[in-house]
Amino acid sequence: MFVVGATRPEMLARVRELAPDSFLLVPGVGAQGGTIEGVAKHGLNSKCGLLVNSSRGIIYAGSSESTISEAMNKSRAAAEELAAKMALTLQK
Repeated sequence: MFVVGATRPEMLARVRELAPDSFLLVPGVGAQGGTIEGVAKHGLNSKCGLLVNSSRGIIYAGSSESTISEAMNKSRAAAEELAAKMALTLQK
């Protein structure tokens, strides 16, 4: 497995050239600026081969003024939105 950041999707393409059948852990989607579309375009292989991570975009979805319940609901919504986007992107 290789770790390749989502914020430089063109590097995913280069790593995929060098390791076409390897599994890639891809952090940096969401708050750090990486996109599911960029990761899919440059990193997918015939078996998907990706584990996409978006920690900050989910954990900090609520504002600092949010109650714990509100923050949990916003984090859940962010995770569900990302999962739906991933499912749509991977079906293409």
